[in-house]
Amino acid sequence: MHGHKNRHQKDKTRGHFVPSGAPQATFEVEPRPAGGGLAIGFFGASGTVTGSRYLLEDDSTRLLVDSGLFQGGRDLRNLNWAPPPPEIAGVETILLTHAHLDHSGAIPRLVRDGWRGRVLTTRATAELCELLLPDSGHLQEKDAQFANRRGYSRHQPALPLYTQNDALNALEHFQGVEFGEFIEVAPGVSARFHRAGHILGAASIEIDWKGTKVVFSGDLGRYDDAVMFDPAPPPLADFLIVESTYGDREHDAVSPEVALGECIERCVARGGTVVIPAFAVGRAQSLLYYLSLLKKAGRLQGVPVYLDSPMAIDASGIMCANSGDHRLSHDECKAACAVAHYVRDAEESKALTADSNPKVIISASGMATGGRVLHHLAQFAPDPKNLLLFAGFQAAGTRGAALVAGATSVKIYGEVVPVFAEVTNLSMLSAHADCNEILRWLSGMPQAPKMTFVTHGEASASASLAERIRHELDWTCTTPALGSWGDLTSRAHGS
Repeated sequence: MHGHKNRHQKDKTRGHFVPSGAPQATFEVEPRPAGGGLAIGFFGASGTVTGSRYLLEDDSTRLLVDSGLFQGGRDLRNLNWAPPPPEIAGVETILLTHAHLDHSGAIPRLVRDGWRGRVLTTRATAELCELLLPDSGHLQEKDAQFANRRGYSRHQPALPLYTQNDALNALEHFQGVEFGEFIEVAPGVSARFHRAGHILGAASIEIDWKGTKVVFSGDLGRYDDAVMFDPAPPPLADFLIVESTYGDREHDAVSPEVALGECIERCVARGGTVVIPAFAVGRAQSLLYYLSLLKKAGRLQGVPVYLDSPMAIDASGIMCANSGDHRLSHDECKAACAVAHYVRDAEESKALTADSNPKVIISASGMATGGRVLHHLAQFAPDPKNLLLFAGFQAAGTRGAALVAGATSVKIYGEVVPVFAEVTNLSMLSAHADCNEILRWLSGMPQAPKMTFVTHGEASASASLAERIRHELDWTCTTPALGSWGDLTSRAHGS
């Protein structure tokens, strides 16, 4: 997988991006700043919390940081079908912050449509993408087939955005790199990956662009997390792009272990099942760890735990194989993974859905946008004995966000499902830094950037964080709009 470096460096072909056959949406791209100096284009995760994609370019070099899927409401999801902005055709390198699909999930489509560059990311992220991207393609194929059988799609026929095979082809373009090592990206341009916490392999990215320092926070993790290391202090930056997922919110200070145990015991006491939609990479493994602590303490005895996600099962194996990238020892990781019964087979998953005995089911996806968890939600949501337990951020427009907000029904596979089950979101289980933790990370920067761009958040969250940055740090900052450009030609530190 990582043996294609020379071929990718030498391949200068430019892909022709063919529009998909599905109905498309698009967004307007502003004119690029004049003069040919360094500029940044905000082609995703701006004014919204998904679709991370930033273009850095001057008159001779272009690169992308992330290329992710938009998630949430239909208007956002439709952007995944839009032809990529023409500027991206000249990109030779993608720097990938981490494996989650809202950062990596659009790469297979680029490759399918002719892109022949390279993707540089940490080794653990490359390993996780080997799971996430083919699974994403497979689920899109299955969802399209299901929609065509049931006839509920507005598009005839329903099509996958890309296939499993497209994703496997995309993986040939990945190269794993080490944390802390400067990598030459182009003449005069180098990049270095720093630990961001969040999930296995997640990174902030420092770019030295011909003397100008540009830093992307990526998705920042939490301080003092039980599983992941703290985010590394930020390096010096002339220009900073910082995420704001929880830019207007603080996490509850209650122990995740305590809160999780109380919720599960309350549900089991009334004879119910706990369904936990969880991101297969990151949250599922942390949940297993907290459940193992509860079991070790003598709680939840006789309550079976099921991990119903082949991808989460494989991701757990990768977690244990990369013990140097998180706080858990190999033995602790093995013990955490052993707390659950693994469900790989689809028929076993269906049997689990039909089982009315009290239990805990952890299943992807984390915002209830697809995957096996939808079948569990359809079965267990109508019964007030049960508990739908969310474990972190829910993007606007997702089923998860609707459920957490108190929706009395949700649509699953074209059918309206009533919701009488208890619904709880334990935000302290989130892998994202809250607003205070983001400010803590920013405060570690050696000196103020020339400009800070606040992105990767709902509009209110980005605006709130930007105001705190101005007020508490006295930095100049802005919240760029989708399709806008930022001029990065200001003089660098020390120049």
